[in-house]
Amino acid sequence: MHLCSFLCISPSREQPIFSTRAHVFQIDPNTKKNWVPTSKHAVTVSYFYDSTRNVYRIISLDGSKAIINSTITPNMTFTKTSQKFGQWADSRANTVYGLGFSSESQLVKFAEKFAEFKEAARLAKEKSQEKMELATTPSQITLPSPTQESATGDLQSPLTPESVNGTEDERLMPDATQNTDLRVDSNSMLFPHSSSTITKHWEAELTALKGNNAKLTAALLESTANVKQWKQQLAAYQEEAERLHKRVTELECVSSQTSGIKIQKTELNQTIEELEAVLKTKEEEMEQLREKVQHANHLQTQRDSVSEKLKETELHNQELEVQLRELERRLESSQHEQEAFRKSLRSLLELLDGKIFELTELRDSLAKLIEGS
Repeated sequence: MHLCSFLCISPSREQPIFSTRAHVFQIDPNTKKNWVPTSKHAVTVSYFYDSTRNVYRIISLDGSKAIINSTITPNMTFTKTSQKFGQWADSRANTVYGLGFSSESQLVKFAEKFAEFKEAARLAKEKSQEKMELATTPSQITLPSPTQESATGDLQSPLTPESVNGTEDERLMPDATQNTDLRVDSNSMLFPHSSSTITKHWEAELTALKGNNAKLTAALLESTANVKQWKQQLAAYQEEAERLHKRVTELECVSSQTSGIKIQKTELNQTIEELEAVLKTKEEEMEQLREKVQHANHLQTQRDSVSEKLKETELHNQELEVQLRELERRLESSQHEQEAFRKSLRSLLELLDGKIFELTELRDSLAKLIEGS
């Protein structure tokens, strides 16, 4: 249950009392020198107050992942290593947290809240230790009053130093026993009618006191053992705090040298975010190009089909060209034959023209002869 209450946020008892946004880093567990970003972008960092356990915690979530879960203790120190960067060590988580803010005012406000809640944690721890010391101090144990009367009117036995310790009857000397017997006898003489009742009451009261003292002694021993254990734990925590303070000092020296690297890392994170946006755009363009490639493949298939048809058409054209050349050759031969035929016809026409001219002359001559006769 304690582990669950430490690791989980209970809305019924923990409420955020201050929130801001920052880039979260943790020290590299291997090198203990370099910062490792635990968030890709600025996330919400909140102070929570647990009213049941009276503790303050720093919580930060990246989605559903808790990247900061740090309980503030009086030994913690928040250190500002630059104008926009601060850090603190958490011995329970065995790490060092770093926060990069967008402005110096946010860093100052976060540091003020850290100091305020650290002081509140110190006061709460002191009150808890005071209550523990009061509860474990033997002088504060309340015992029944020796002068009170019982509800039935019987006198209660007076408390003596011997009756406070539950095992004192085993260490009583014979003379103390004789003194007790003398007191009983004197009381019997003073109260002859109630001496047996008072004796029984004393015995019952003594038995009850022995039982109460035994319980109180056991509780005291247990509280003492717890105090020793708590002191050992406190010494261990103090040693761990001193070690962490030394470590923080070393890290401050390193961080003063790597403040420029931190700024560069922050800028690189922003550049990475921009590149991721560009990559997303490129992926969309790639998807569009993939669709275009598919369409181009379809067109390529159609082009191959058309190419086959074109090859067939070219072969057919070649055959037609062969046929055309043959026809041209035949046409040329026919033209030569026609030209020779025309020449023959011209010769024949010329011959006919001569014959016709001769016949005309012959006709004219015959006509003249007829007219002369």
